[in-house]
Amino acid sequence: MALTDKQRSGQGGEALALAHLQGHGLLLVERNFLCKMGEIDLIMRDGDCLVFVEVRRRADMLHGGAAASITPRKIKRLVRAAQYFLQRYRHLPPCRFDVVAIDGENLSWMQNVLEV
Repeated sequence: MALTDKQRSGQGGEALALAHLQGHGLLLVERNFLCKMGEIDLIMRDGDCLVFVEVRRRADMLHGGAAASITPRKIKRLVRAAQYFLQRYRHLPPCRFDVVAIDGENLSWMQNVLEV
């Protein structure tokens, strides 16, 4: 099945985010984790910390930009997917939620954006 332009853009954004995070020493655990609760774009390891990363990409800053596109519903699904992912661990590692927002050519990495 052929990808849509939006899907290709999303995959490109994830690849940019992954390269950026790996450049800062994070290690990839899983990409595009999908479960009945939702999807997590990137799951990374930063030292002992497990990092759940939401990647958002927008062509420009119209309508608030990439970070502003994360809705309360999306946050809820992200948290639930992370909880589902963590069920595989006997002892829970420290965790955090990060966002990589890409607006045009500008990439912003926001760390520890949720308190859960």
